[in-house]
Amino acid sequence: MGLNAFFTYTVCFALGFTWQQALAMVFLCGIINVIITVTKVRKLIIKAIPASLQHAIGGGIGIFIAYIGVKSAGLLNFTADPGKYAILGSGDPATTTVIANSEIVPALINFNTNTAVFAVVALVLMVVLVVLKVPGAIFISIIASTIIGIPFGVVDISNIGIATNIGQSFSELGTTFGAAFGVDGIQSLFADGAKIPLVLMTIFAFSLSDTFDTIGTFIGTGRRTGIFSNEDMNSLENSKGFKSKMDKALFADSVATSIGAVFGTSNTTTYVESAAGIGAGGRTGLTSVVTAIMFLLSILLAPIIGIVPAQATAPALIIVGVMMLASFAEIKWADIEEAIPAFFAGIFMAMCYSISYGIAAGFIFYCIVKCLKGKAKEIHPVLWISTALFLLNFIVLAIIS
Repeated sequence: MGLNAFFTYTVCFALGFTWQQALAMVFLCGIINVIITVTKVRKLIIKAIPASLQHAIGGGIGIFIAYIGVKSAGLLNFTADPGKYAILGSGDPATTTVIANSEIVPALINFNTNTAVFAVVALVLMVVLVVLKVPGAIFISIIASTIIGIPFGVVDISNIGIATNIGQSFSELGTTFGAAFGVDGIQSLFADGAKIPLVLMTIFAFSLSDTFDTIGTFIGTGRRTGIFSNEDMNSLENSKGFKSKMDKALFADSVATSIGAVFGTSNTTTYVESAAGIGAGGRTGLTSVVTAIMFLLSILLAPIIGIVPAQATAPALIIVGVMMLASFAEIKWADIEEAIPAFFAGIFMAMCYSISYGIAAGFIFYCIVKCLKGKAKEIHPVLWISTALFLLNFIVLAIIS
């Protein structure tokens, strides 16, 4: 969602690019990612990340998705003092975004509504089924919670059968499909020579975030679940095609970004909530194929699927997040050299709501700690370059925002 916000509020609203030009930049970002994947650069970056940071990334993703789950369940509210926030938009709640500063305070909701009580019931139900190791616990819990939500008044079965504007959605696809290549897209993107540096910086920001979001998700889920073999994690292989699961997955992600831009969407990156599928037993590409088919069928079943409340699905993210926190056990917390970078990588990932920012914090503090201890030679050259690119990215964002 961070990339979606960057696409909308920074690239289009703040910088004044058209949405077609923004899509063109996403398309070019995908091409760049394909190139660095084919040349094994992305895999080289993964190999250069110290084991402690890899475990921190895995645990950080656990905190991240658990936090997403807690928010989705509606268990938190946030308070911002008057004058400490900015409003972007027309004022209509449906189209307005409120941006608050660091003085915003999170708090647990008051359990004085049916929705709040139902969220707790759904979470407890899933915990019970998972702890008892009931086969299909997550799926059963979602279905059962949805049914329980009916007497709570959270689920309105009268909405079944209501039109879902599917026809309108497909008609709008005709507007967005290929728009990145039109006159208002890539054809005008480099027309103004004075804006070319800004265009290049924006593409760089897109590409860096996309690259490290994917790397972080792959490391976190792959290392924790054993999807990737030792060959995937430790070898660079030769250049004769894509032989390992990681090679193929990285390539698929890169291509998806460009294809997504053609259809009219912002960066198509690896979805961190995929950890829920992995936690349920998904280990091969067949899982993704079945998921894609289910998404396709859900178009027709939208009137039914649409009644499933967020409070019923959010517990799945919380439970899987708990499982992924086990990665923190592999970190030597008593060693301050290892603990500081690991802390910032894991905590910033959730607090900044960004996998790439968590990785950036981990890299930066890893380099600082190693230099202070006189161990700069232990830092892999790729890590130095990656850290420099992150710092450059923050400078770029400060300039263009």
